Amino acid sequence: MLKDIIEARATGVHKLFLRFEDGVSGEIDLGKLVAFEGVFAPLQDPAELAKVQVDPEIGTVCWPNGADLDPDVLYAELAGDPLGLRKIS
Repeated sequence: MLKDIIEARATGVHKLFLRFEDGVSGEIDLGKLVAFEGVFAPLQDPAELAKVQVDPEIGTVCWPNGADLDPDVLYAELAGDPLGLRKIS
């Protein structure tokens, strides 16, 4: 189902606005999807979360520390079609 993310920006504590190539867009609460441990621990800091970027080669969001997220999981969350989501750690 892979749809590429084409826009991403931090919108609040643990929150990202995402837009996918097919127009699906909205806000994601990472607190519901991510255990803020390991590579994800720095993302608890709003300044670090705001460093989010779109990696056009893999079509997902990433951060300078190497953290990234599966775009299929993010798409399913926005589209209201859960994939049996579990917290990522």
